[in-house]
Amino acid sequence: MAETYSIFRKFSNLEQATELRELLLKNGIDSELADNVAPVDVTFSGSTLSNEIELRIKQSDFKKAEEVLEKDAENIINEIDPDYYLFEFTDEELYEILLKADEWNPFDYSLAQKILTDRGKPIDKDLLNSLKNERLKDLAKPEENQKPWIITGYIFAALGGFLGLIIGYFLWTAKKTLPNGQKVYSYSENDRKHGKYIFYIGLIIAPTSLFLRAFA
Repeated sequence: MAETYSIFRKFSNLEQATELRELLLKNGIDSELADNVAPVDVTFSGSTLSNEIELRIKQSDFKKAEEVLEKDAENIINEIDPDYYLFEFTDEELYEILLKADEWNPFDYSLAQKILTDRGKPIDKDLLNSLKNERLKDLAKPEENQKPWIITGYIFAALGGFLGLIIGYFLWTAKKTLPNGQKVYSYSENDRKHGKYIFYIGLIIAPTSLFLRAFA
């Protein structure tokens, strides 16, 4: 069975995505580009769809791809302008970059390490791995406060609207991709149960409602 491709990075324009794809290809990592249609891999809370270019790679290549990006950043780090904004960051802010590496580009991640090291702060592989693991645990937590969507889903499902069916399906099946390529369910087990119930209610009532309207 062929290994599926997962989202590695998102870009606002094709040029940036293409540059990264070429870099990965030079290092033997295959990838593909796609617009973010986002059928399931989204969250309801605090998320809106935007036109982005997704660069996807095999989950087994995520670690190697991260190493490629870090090495590429290290190669140009000595050419950085001394006025670059990270040099004004406090130690705490720089450690925040290391903790939330997925929110920063590889260059800033590598530069934060260098600045902290130059300031005499301890940085080693064990610390970086520990921070990455803590971040993965935090990102893997289910999205909170889905009660409004659950209530809305039940209402629309009971009224025979297809919107209830769609909301139920998302709550039940939606997944998010972690920085290491792993996919986890976006919502808690309890919320997913409600999503399943909403979906099946809508599956039963929506076609019946449509049929009755057609012959009314």
